[in-house]
Parts: sequence; structure tokens; C-alpha cells
Amino acid sequence: MSRIGKKPIAVPNGVKVTIGDRCIEVEGKLGKLSAPIPSGISFELKDGVLTATRPSDEKPYPGYHGLARALAANCVRGVTEGFSKDLDLVGIGYKVDAKPNAVTLALGYSHPIEFPIPKGISVKVEKQSRTIQNYVATITISGADKQLVGQLAADIRSLKRPDAYKGKGLRYANEAIKLKVGKKGA
Repeated sequence: MSRIGKKPIAVPNGVKVTIGDRCIEVEGKLGKLSAPIPSGISFELKDGVLTATRPSDEKPYPGYHGLARALAANCVRGVTEGFSKDLDLVGIGYKVDAKPNAVTLALGYSHPIEFPIPKGISVKVEKQSRTIQNYVATITISGADKQLVGQLAADIRSLKRPDAYKGKGLRYANEAIKLKVGKKGA
């Protein structure tokens, strides 16, 4: 039995849900999102509550049930609140600058890296109070599409992953870095 699939999704006022044959579309103040509906799963909107149902408890329907409900819930949350990920830039000499369509990063390479920002995503750079040694800035990536926000954060992080000895590089804000012990003098 899918516990996630059975949970109802509360649809707030101002959010329009269109249930199609193979797709569900959700439109709200932050934009318009759509999610695919797996075969055998159906949605019903009644009194501002969206519920997912499946025809039987045989495989693969329980897995699809939870998946379809989670995708629809992410669409509803995305168009009302949005999603965000924070990346911390750590390292002496590293710099970051956000422009309207790109993020420019100086990460110790011979050239600055200009990373394009897709439509529907906003990037903000600010210095926050962190207890990390050699902390530079925090990059906040936000948008309505959870998958797009997470993928962009992962792509930016892959430009300079945290170093194993000093912890320099790009890391998620809540990521714990276990540093290796360096060389010891004789």
C-alpha cells in the first residue's frame, strides 16, 4: 500500500489544476507546471482537494501511485511557494557574481566561468553569517520547478566540488564535509 499515494493534496485558492489524459497541469502565481501521469493512475479534484487513485494493488501500480502523487504535489507547491537550494562558496580568491542571465564564477582556474541560467530560475548571491573558514558567499537558486532547481544546483556544484583536505569549493549549505588529515611533519 502506498502511504504517499493516499495522501490528499490541498489546492490553495488561486491555483488552477487541469487534469488531462496523460498529464496534469497546474497554474499559479509563480508560473505554470505540468507533470506526467503514469498509466493506470487517475486524479480527481473535488472541493479544493486533489487525490490520486489506482485500479488495483498489483505491481507496478503502488509505485506509480506514490510517484504520481509526489509529482503533482511538487507542481502545486512549486506554483504557490517555489523551491530553493543554497550553495556556499568557500576558498580564498574565489568570487561569484550574479547577472540577470548568467552567473560568473572565479574558482581558481585560469579563466572565469560564465554559467547560463535557464528561464524560470532566479539566482541571488549574498554574504551570510557562516562559521565556515574562508567563507566567500552563498548562492541561492530558486524557481517553481523542483527538478530544474536541483539540477542547476548540482551542475554549478560540479564546477568545483569541495576539496578533501581544505574544504575549498562549492558545497550545499547543509552539507557536512569530512576533511582528511594532511601530511604530518616527521
